[in-house]
Amino acid sequence: MSNPTQDAGVIQTLVERLNSQRLPMALAMKDRVDQGESLSQYDISKLEEVFADAQTIQPMVARHPEYQDLVGRVLHLYKEILDKALENEKKV
Repeated sequence: MSNPTQDAGVIQTLVERLNSQRLPMALAMKDRVDQGESLSQYDISKLEEVFADAQTIQPMVARHPEYQDLVGRVLHLYKEILDKALENEKKV
């Protein structure tokens, strides 16, 4: 069973991390792959971290459907980055 106060604290931390770290990083990656660049090993490790975190927070997102759209949009951005990076790799 979840603790609503604990969920609120975790959600606040995750949103702050999204705004200060994850979103700027993702947008920078998207700019690079849109310009035809490949992902670095660092980028790939960060993406692995993001997807692992997404799996971890899945139960909380299920408990708080008001965040499902946000999570879906962010994951879609990461999918766009990966799709474009794969396309770039095939061109090399």
